[in-house]
Amino acid sequence: MAQLDGVRVLEFSHMVMGPTVGMILGDLGAEVIKVEPLEGDKTRRLPGSGAGYFAMYNRNKRSITVDLKSKEGMKVIRELLARSDVLIENFRGGALDKLGLGYDAVRAINPAIVYQSCKGFLSGPYENRTALDEVAQMMGGLAYMTGPTGRPLRAGASVIDVTGALFGVIGVLSALLARKDTGEGANVRASLFETTAFLVGQHIAQGAVTGTPAPPMPERISAWAVYDVFDTSDGQIFVAVVSDGQWQKLCAEFDLSDWADIPDLAQNPGRVARRDRIIPHLRAVFGALSTAELSTRVERIGLPFAPIRKPDDLLEDPHLSAHGLHEMELPDGTRVRLPALPLEIDGERPALRRSPPGIGADTDEVLSWLGIDPAGPAQG
Repeated sequence: MAQLDGVRVLEFSHMVMGPTVGMILGDLGAEVIKVEPLEGDKTRRLPGSGAGYFAMYNRNKRSITVDLKSKEGMKVIRELLARSDVLIENFRGGALDKLGLGYDAVRAINPAIVYQSCKGFLSGPYENRTALDEVAQMMGGLAYMTGPTGRPLRAGASVIDVTGALFGVIGVLSALLARKDTGEGANVRASLFETTAFLVGQHIAQGAVTGTPAPPMPERISAWAVYDVFDTSDGQIFVAVVSDGQWQKLCAEFDLSDWADIPDLAQNPGRVARRDRIIPHLRAVFGALSTAELSTRVERIGLPFAPIRKPDDLLEDPHLSAHGLHEMELPDGTRVRLPALPLEIDGERPALRRSPPGIGADTDEVLSWLGIDPAGPAQG
């Protein structure tokens, strides 16, 4: 059973954060109706690094096209709002208010609606600033922690948009749960900047605990002696040893008996102090093996490990291929496999019910359901 079956979501969003909230709710079974302008969401036409946004974050949704500046279009929206449980929006501050779709106006139509806004900043001096994932990473300390000193580096995915969306979903689900008792909806806001601050909180705490500000991750003092990327004969692999028992297994597997007998290396702090001796030797040992051979040996003894892969390599991953990829058809007919929601409920992964929709693909159906003649002027 879909957990959110019977929940109707009206989505006014574009790019990544807002659509991700809608996608997650849709994956969990909600009916998500994406409201697009007559020409369609501009995200559909992004080039370069944005070319995959629409395909990835808009499955399990219907699409309707509505002119929000027309009297007929607003009639459609008001009818939908009266019959919806959740509204999602991620437009600049005040944009929906000008259209008569701000929180107070929507609540007057439907007091039980959960109004979820995806913003750059929560309440405070910055709340009216425009923000993007990259802006939040730069000013929130994540880019500083990712790159070496003097070379701030954005993370290699839209991690703040997606993580911020997760907090938005948490807020929506909490509000829906509370509504069962109160009958009232709520105004739920999630943001990019505060999400970034939360993610780097571990580094703020590190500074408080150690008395020294945390250095960027490429320059960090590792908590473990073996916690590195190593070259193999045909690639690269990350290998970690995070317990004293794993150290003993490493020594036995790779014929490092001399190390196993050194008291100073028996416990992790002693090994960290000898990293300058341990790591070069392991690089030589591991470098003589293929990635496949080394993977087999470290997996056999229970070490954490990870061959270094590109995103497209995941399409051939046997584990993901078993249950973790949805095969979809994009509006232009392209077939694509994309990651499912990383969640199991009672042993089941959330299902794919709808591929990403074409522009306004469901407009006529939704209008008919509302009792509005699709041939009339309601769209525009």
